[in-house]
Amino acid sequence: MESAVAVVTVPFPAQGHLNQLLHLSLLLASRGLPVHFAAPEPHLREARARLHGWDAALLASVRFRALDVPAHASPSPDPTSPFPSHMQPLFEAFCAGARAPLAALLGELAASHRRVVVLHDRMAAFAAAEAARLPNGEAVGVHCLAASYNVGWADPGHRLLREHGLVFHPPGACATGEFVALAKRMGQERRRAPGAGMVVNTCRALEGEFLDVLAGIPSSDGHKLFAVGPLNPLLHPDASDSARAPADKLPRARHECLDWLDKQPPSSVLYVSFGTMSSLRQEQVRELAAALRDSNQRFVWVLRDADRADMREAAESHARLAAAASELGDATARGVGVVVTGWAPQLEILAHGATAAFVSHCGWNSTVESLSHGKPILAWPMHSDQPWDAELVCKYLRAGVLVRPWEQRHDVTPAAAIREAIERLMASDEGAAIRRRATALGEAVRDAVADGGSSKRDLEELVAYVTR
Repeated sequence: MESAVAVVTVPFPAQGHLNQLLHLSLLLASRGLPVHFAAPEPHLREARARLHGWDAALLASVRFRALDVPAHASPSPDPTSPFPSHMQPLFEAFCAGARAPLAALLGELAASHRRVVVLHDRMAAFAAAEAARLPNGEAVGVHCLAASYNVGWADPGHRLLREHGLVFHPPGACATGEFVALAKRMGQERRRAPGAGMVVNTCRALEGEFLDVLAGIPSSDGHKLFAVGPLNPLLHPDASDSARAPADKLPRARHECLDWLDKQPPSSVLYVSFGTMSSLRQEQVRELAAALRDSNQRFVWVLRDADRADMREAAESHARLAAAASELGDATARGVGVVVTGWAPQLEILAHGATAAFVSHCGWNSTVESLSHGKPILAWPMHSDQPWDAELVCKYLRAGVLVRPWEQRHDVTPAAAIREAIERLMASDEGAAIRRRATALGEAVRDAVADGGSSKRDLEELVAYVTR
């Protein structure tokens, strides 16, 4: 018997993208839609394992569909490279090889559903072409970057950029030539098979002016624009409830860093993480450790190697851990800080009442997670869209402090400069204003996803469009 609508979400195989598409899948599943989440098997496994803040029964309602991709190299991360070029073989294999298994999946669903709607990462735009081949298929792009990034890309001299002193660095200055070429090929895919519109992981509280501009910029994804963010669940400080997710969370042992946070004073801890795609050089680890030691701030520091393309567990970098330990001295023994060498529950850390601020690479996923929980950002961009996100956070939203200027990305940032940025945020009148601003933004974001909020309305419009 034919069913009404099947939704297929197709993420790009990088953690920040997988995470956003899985959150979107769960939001749609919570509205009763049948959702199929399609990605390479290792990334399906990790996306599920790292998810937190959602109801276990809701996750079970999403069907995880493996897309086989050709064999590819999986080199170790290169800490000397700002861009994660070690992931390029995976990216190429995925964009070239996932098309055929996705086409087979879509054909299977098209035969048993009235309509098939493909919500694809814009960096997986081959999915739009496969949806267009179906008589009952349709594609909607999912933009996993800031909405304002597209405004800067379209017009680096736009009035909003000029008025706020925002600098848009072109993609070629923030990524490798190979990755830029791949992004251009995905852009060509979108133009060959235009979709119905674009979903953006943002809200009017963060980027309202930019959304108004973006609505007037022609897009290969189509003319509809759904600003439904933040996609991540909004946890309360005690992590026992959330604005978007039921209280019956996924069953897993509570991470020990959360037990440590429970014992710290309110708003006293720096959370330090550079995401899953970048590794710090040993020299930089040493300088950061010295800065944390001398800042007199409590900290949770996630110090791990970047993900590999095959998602195999990498051996711990003993050299980097030793470099950190040599500078931290007895800080961890005295209970001043915690060093986490594996995966950490970022949402729960950011939602915790003891967490004061986030030392972050400014990936858009992390940026939204931090701001949606009212936490200011010590911005340390590494590659891709991150320099723009740092500009947006520090200059436009005024909810952060820049640690390292983008022009110094190839240098080791000294401990003194890091400590100065920490003190500026945590121990100055200017920093107090920034922290208040971040708190206010967090409250405004919660209003956006509440009943009557802009994101709630856009999500309802997206569901109505998909199920029409």
